[in-house]
Amino acid sequence: MEVSTTLWVLTIVGLAALIAVDFFIGRKPHDVSVKEAGIWTVVWITLAGLFGLGLLVFGGGQPAGEFFAGFVTEKSLSVDNLFVFVLIMAKFAVPSHYQQRVLLVGVLIALVLRAVFIAAGAAVLANFSWVFYLFGAFLIWTAWKLIQEARAGDGEGEEFEENKLLRAAERRFGVADRYHGTKLWIRENGRRVMTPMLVVMLAIGTTDVLFALDSIPAIFGLTQDPYIVFTANAFALMGLRQLYFLIGGLLKKLVHLSYGLSVILGFIGVKLVLHALHETGVHVPEISTAVSLGVICAVLAVTTATSLMATGRKPAAEGAATEEVEERRGEDATRGSVDA
Repeated sequence: MEVSTTLWVLTIVGLAALIAVDFFIGRKPHDVSVKEAGIWTVVWITLAGLFGLGLLVFGGGQPAGEFFAGFVTEKSLSVDNLFVFVLIMAKFAVPSHYQQRVLLVGVLIALVLRAVFIAAGAAVLANFSWVFYLFGAFLIWTAWKLIQEARAGDGEGEEFEENKLLRAAERRFGVADRYHGTKLWIRENGRRVMTPMLVVMLAIGTTDVLFALDSIPAIFGLTQDPYIVFTANAFALMGLRQLYFLIGGLLKKLVHLSYGLSVILGFIGVKLVLHALHETGVHVPEISTAVSLGVICAVLAVTTATSLMATGRKPAAEGAATEEVEERRGEDATRGSVDA
C-alpha cells in the first residue's frame, strides 16, 4: 500500500492526540478500577477496529486483513509482556496508585524503541530478501524455546533482573531511596538523582525491547508494509496499560498461553520461510493473510479455553484433597477416643 508522507504525519499526530487524551484523563495518580480498565480496553480495541475499517475502505481488503492479523498477533504476544510487568512492579514495590503512570510512560518508551526496530527491519528486508530465512528460523527456534520453558515450568517464582543499560544508568546518576510522588528527578545531598519512578519506567520500556525481538519479525511475517507494522504495534501497545489492570488477576489462569504463542510463532516462522522460498523462485504454496488470521484466532481461542478448563479443575482437585485429609483426621481422632 502506498503511504504518503502526509498520511504518516497525520497518523502520528492522531496517535499522539489519543495518547495525550489518555494521559490527561489519568493524570491524577489513582488506583485503576476494573470498570475503568474495561472501558479503556474497549475504547482502544474499538479505535483499532475503526482504523482497520478505514484501511478496508481506502486501501482495500489486503491492507485491512494484514492490519487485523498483525494487531491480533501483537496483542496476543504483548499479553506475555504483562507477566514481566508484574515482576517489575513487585521488584520496585511500585505503589498501586502510581502504576498507571508508570505503565503509560513505559509503554511510550517501548513504542519509540519499536519504531526504530520497525524502520531498521523494513530497510533490511527491502534490500536483503534472504533475511526472511533468518526471521523464519528465529521464530521457529523461539517457538521451540517457549515450549521447552513451558514444559519445564520456567518462570514460576521468577524475579525481575535489571538489564545492563538500566544498571549503568543507576550507577551513573544514582537513585533516591524512596518515591517522591510522580517526580522523575530530585536533588539529594546537592546531587541530581533519579527517583525509583523513573527507574521503573525505564525498566518497562527497555525490557519491552526483548519482546520486540520476536514480535517484530512475527508481524513482518504477516505484512512487509512498515505503515501497517507500525500502526498494529501502536494500537496493541497503547491498550496494554488498561489490559494490565483488567486481566492482571487472570494472568495466572492462562497456563497454556506459552503453548499458544509458540504455535503462533512457529506458524508465522514457517510462513516466512515459504515466502522467502517463493521470492527466490521456488514454487511453494504461500499462506494467505485470511488463513493466517484464522489460525491465530483459533489458536488463541483454544489456548484460552483449555487454560480456563485446566485452572478450573485444579481448585476442585485441591478441594477434594483437602476434604479427604480432613476426613482422615476425623477418623484418626475417633479411633483415638475409642482407644482411650
